[in-house]
Order: sequence, then structure tokens, then C-alpha cells
Amino acid sequence: MILSFLCVLILLALIKAFHKLWWMPTRIQNLMVLQGIKGPSYRFLYGNAKEIISMQNEAMSRPMKLSHDISSHVQPHIHAWSKSYGRNFLQWYGPQPVLVVTEPELCKEILLNKDGVYPKPKASKLVKKLVGDSISVTEGEKWEKLRKLSNHAFRGERVKNMFADMKASAETMVERWKGHEGKEIDVVEEFRLYTSEVISRTAFGSSYLEGKNLFEKLSKLIVFRTSDDIESDKLDKGIRDSIMDIVKKREEEAIIGEEDSFGSDFLGLLLKAHHGTNDKQRISVDELVEECRTFYFAGQETTCLAPKPVGVQTMSIINETLRLYPPAVMLIRKVAREVRLGKIIVPADIELLVPTLALHHDPQLWGQDATLFKPKRFSEGVAKATNDNMAAFMPFGLGPRICVGFNFATIEAKIALSMILQRYSFTLSPAYVHSPSQYLTVCPQHGVQLSLRSL
Repeated sequence: MILSFLCVLILLALIKAFHKLWWMPTRIQNLMVLQGIKGPSYRFLYGNAKEIISMQNEAMSRPMKLSHDISSHVQPHIHAWSKSYGRNFLQWYGPQPVLVVTEPELCKEILLNKDGVYPKPKASKLVKKLVGDSISVTEGEKWEKLRKLSNHAFRGERVKNMFADMKASAETMVERWKGHEGKEIDVVEEFRLYTSEVISRTAFGSSYLEGKNLFEKLSKLIVFRTSDDIESDKLDKGIRDSIMDIVKKREEEAIIGEEDSFGSDFLGLLLKAHHGTNDKQRISVDELVEECRTFYFAGQETTCLAPKPVGVQTMSIINETLRLYPPAVMLIRKVAREVRLGKIIVPADIELLVPTLALHHDPQLWGQDATLFKPKRFSEGVAKATNDNMAAFMPFGLGPRICVGFNFATIEAKIALSMILQRYSFTLSPAYVHSPSQYLTVCPQHGVQLSLRSL
């Protein structure tokens, strides 16, 4: 009797595995082929994961020539397969089907998500460790609550009040560079220091030194892979403890009953929401911690720079750099239910990948000089540069889930770049190795070494 029961259980498990690992992938692949959507063939258990990893490792094993045509280096599989199979194609991460979409109108439809049918997929283990269940990954009512809070934190007037901290931090950086005139500096590391100070000051105010300590711990956590679970768990706990120490210190300093008793910085705003009387808007301690982590993570991961010439309007330089080197090279969504996307019937649970990098480098959108650095494209603004095609330029995303701190980030960059250009000229060091890499965002694999000279 027991043996028969075990045999039934084993048989059911085998049927379930066969259904997930072979029957469903084969069915979906055939369904998409009938609609003209092709792609690399599904391989049992691994999908195309081995091919993708192999192509990425091969590209990253060698530097590329000094060029902004980085698609084949950063995303070699998407670059190759879009040429072989068309603007929209199907690839596989294990048994998970992923529809890669590069038609601008379809990308726009996905990211605007007017019917709520394209939510974010479940966050990976690494992303969960970095940002928890914060605004960047959550959905539904929780996201709406956190988004409203973040919109308040980064509204125009509040960002203007951060100018002084941004300017002071940039001043510290350019003053520090006086000791490096005629020498080489790695501007990637310099900008990490700059943004860590800006974020620490604007997030924690008078506690910015403790904030910088937190930033260093988060930086270490970013480099750990899932095989480093023990060490990354220690860092994860250390980050939470550091945030809670700052929170408790601010709570102890607060004067009960005064409107601004928690302070007017980002932490103060979160604490007001945590101690608020509105049950629908109140945030938990975990949510407070996760929003602090997200602010730090986003601030660090969008500071990586690419080599670029100077001499035109600052904002045009920033926009053209973000076009050629978008921090997030792809945006991922999931299909909540069967839906018609353009002319394609897409089954539920398929993931959708919008390759920002490919769109930003697309000659059909930007012309045959799409891979050249030409800041003048943006001299009359983004709308003019893109011919009002929103999907052509979206370094901070698009639609309701656009990065809430994009205005903060661009002003931070503009202040720093303006101060640098007023004081220094620089040339790319012969030691520089051009190898843009994708980890969580796109960054120079070996840093960016520049030689400085005072003007």
C-alpha cells in the first residue's frame, strides 16, 4: 500500500517535471513560431542560459576598441539574435520563456502598462538582498503607497533644497583633485565617493558620516554572488543594523509633537510616514529600512561613467552619455494574463525584455551615426531629439515605474560636471582599457583613468 502510494507520488512528480521542462516550452515555442516569432531553440532544462553565459564571458574576456558601439560587447546575445531572428524574438532562461521586444511602439505599450497586465516579475535573490521588498520591486497597493511617499520626497521644491549639499560635495571632490594635477585618477571611484556623500547628506542630514559607513557596506554586498551566502548574509544584517542605529538615534533626538521633529531630509520623511496616524499611508520598520537601502543602491549604481569628450552644453553631454551608456541596459516585465501585444498573442507568464541599450543604439531611431557621441542631438531637448518617440530614450525607464529619483540624479550629475569643466581639462589615459560590462548596471570593467590639468 505504502509502496503504491510512493509510486504514484513519483509518477506525479515526473509528469509535473515533464510538463514544466518540456511540454510547456515546446507548446509556447510552437505557438510563437506560428505568429512569426522565432529565436534560438529551447534546450531541455537550461534553455539558452549556457549560450548566453558563454557569449557574455567570451565578450568580457577581451577589451574592445575605443568605440561607443558597445551592444555586441555588453549584450552579445541580444545583438546577435536580433539580427538573426528579427526585432522581436523568443529566448529562454531555463524553462522560462522571454520575449525580447525592440519595436518602439510595443516597448511603449509594455512600459506604460495602462491595463496593469505587465507587472514586474519576482525579484531575484540578489536584488532582494540589495533592496528588499521596496518600491523598486513591489506591486499593487504597497507600491502605490511607497510611490506616493517617494514622489513627495523628490518633488521639485525638495530637490532644490538639496542643491547646497550637492554643491558642497562636488566642491570637496574638485578640491581633492588639486593634488592629482598632471597625474591619473579613476573618475569612476571619484564619482562613487561624490555620490556617497551626496546621498548620505540628503538622506541622513547630520548623520551623513554614519550614512557613508552604510554606503561602504552596501558596496561590498553588491559584489557578492549567491555562492557567498554566509558573508553576504553578515553584510545584509550589518546594513540593517546600521540603518536601525541611525533611525533610533534620530527618534531619540526628535521633539515629540513638533511637525518637523524628525527632520526634513529623506530619513525624516520616512520616519514621519512610519509614525503617522493614517493607517493606509503608514509604513513599517521593514519598509523604512528597504527604502533607505534602495536610495543608496540606486545612487551608487547610476554613477558609473564612460569616456566622453567635452565642450558643449552640460545637459546635452549628460543626455548623450545616458543614451550611449544607459545604467539599466534592459527592463523586464511579466505577462499577467494572455494578452494581445501589437499583432502578437502572448501567453500568460511569459517574461518581456525591453533592451534599453539596443533601442538607444538603434539606427532606425537615431540614424546611421547612432553609435557616435554627438551631444548636439539634445541641443533642442529630448522630445526633439527623439521625434517624440518615448521609447527611443529611457535611461530611467518609462511609464508609471520610471525612476522616481531621475530629477535628483540628473541635477547631481549636472552640478558635478559643471564644476569640473570650469576648473579642469582632461585626457583619456593610455592605461585605460575599454570594456563596458553589465552586472546589475553597465559600468567600465576596469574603471576610467583620466589625466587632469587645471584650466
